[in-house]
Amino acid sequence: MQHSSVVIDPTLPVADVDPRVFGSFVEHMGRCVYTGIYEPGHKDADESGFRRDVTELVKGLDIPILRYPGGNFVSGYNWEDGIGPRQDRPVRLDLAWRSIETNQVGVHEFASWADTVGSEVMMAVNLGSRGIDAARRLVEYCNFPGGTELSDLRRKNGASEPFGFKLWCLGNELDGPWQIGRKTAYEYGRIAAEAGKVMRWVDPSIELVAVGSSHRRMPTFASWEAAVLEQCYEVVDHLSLHSYYEERNGDRDSFLAAGVELDRFIEEAIATCDYVRAKGRHRNFITLSVDEWNVWYQTRFANVRDELQWAEAPRLIEDTYSVVDAVVVGSLMISLLKHADRVKIGCLAQLVNVIAPIRSEPGGPSWRQSTYHPFALTSAHGRGAVLHTEPRSPSQETKWMGEIPVLDLVAVHHDENDSVSVFAVNRSQTEPMTVDLDIRMMGGSVVADHAAVFDDDPDAVNSAAEPDRVAPRQLQAVSADGGSVGVVLPPLSWNMLTLRQA
Repeated sequence: MQHSSVVIDPTLPVADVDPRVFGSFVEHMGRCVYTGIYEPGHKDADESGFRRDVTELVKGLDIPILRYPGGNFVSGYNWEDGIGPRQDRPVRLDLAWRSIETNQVGVHEFASWADTVGSEVMMAVNLGSRGIDAARRLVEYCNFPGGTELSDLRRKNGASEPFGFKLWCLGNELDGPWQIGRKTAYEYGRIAAEAGKVMRWVDPSIELVAVGSSHRRMPTFASWEAAVLEQCYEVVDHLSLHSYYEERNGDRDSFLAAGVELDRFIEEAIATCDYVRAKGRHRNFITLSVDEWNVWYQTRFANVRDELQWAEAPRLIEDTYSVVDAVVVGSLMISLLKHADRVKIGCLAQLVNVIAPIRSEPGGPSWRQSTYHPFALTSAHGRGAVLHTEPRSPSQETKWMGEIPVLDLVAVHHDENDSVSVFAVNRSQTEPMTVDLDIRMMGGSVVADHAAVFDDDPDAVNSAAEPDRVAPRQLQAVSADGGSVGVVLPPLSWNMLTLRQA
């Protein structure tokens, strides 16, 4: 058995967790919207056509924000297509995903559904095929109280009060050759600056997210961020990061190191933002919006797009997730929390069916994937103050990330009941690990409750037939009077420890 240790000291906070780090993403892609959240003919559909069964599963994730409507989709989207009487809305070709878009769900329907599940909308504007004017018009339509053509049109379409969307994405992945309206960093930085300027003129209270590199492997990573921010630093609040991971060529040890790669990505993005801050003598700090992240087996989808037949709501990248995938998702969430001082927004991409924690079948059931569980538990128990920790852990060598710690860990303190949630991953595929938690600074007698996601079969998955095959297990609680608490983490496991006064 491997051994590690860490000091838990509630007097050493790093930063408060912004709840928006527990966000998700709904794109008009595949079956995320149609037959995902929305299916009027389903037996569980509500009066607006949204599936109640899916809605209840979404509520279980406690998601504060939902990014919408894309993604690649937004770079060819006319927001006006999704307003007004449904029977009058145009049917369009969605070039991003070679799909038929019926526009039966638009800004009104989505805003209403997001309110039902307790989420705010993180709205994206099209800076690919469109630009400044369409962006400022959308802000006026959504957020201006009334008395103008656009705000009165919103009222006519059924929303007497403004939607009041506060968080806005200035386009999506515009450095990518796959994107409609791809731009150079200078071109994008200029349009982001000008679009953001006039959007703020309409509503000065909004927050703006600038497009960063589509991923860390882009050849222009860092130089793109620097060039963009040199144009729009004083206009925007956040910089976006997108990051997806998969197991390649059976190299599971490297896959389990995904959190280390995300740590480096975040830290390099912070360094780039701060370089521009120093160079431009800016006073404010740009924070990060990791608004697309997940496990995504992209190699399975590599050559599929161009072979797709035009269809409504086609089945796209409906990955089925295993125990291993759940452990990696839990580790990625640890990375977001560890950087709570600068990571203020996170969006698990996506919410339903498309690389999602929730799956559904048209006319049939919905169920939780394995990845649902670490997300739901971290969302429920990861809100508070992240503590400074320096785990002492054995290491292991990986082909992708070199030498990495076997233990991945973050601790969050909750003022209201003076408890601490510890989220930990044992990356070893074969050996359990004892973690000695030094709890002297917590005082008194402490009990450690232990929930974990693991399985004798790391490739086990949930399905419509076995929706609870993979679920959190409650392990034996451990107590101690001061000193330390020793907890055993199973091999290849994600764990949540709740340290509370006995």
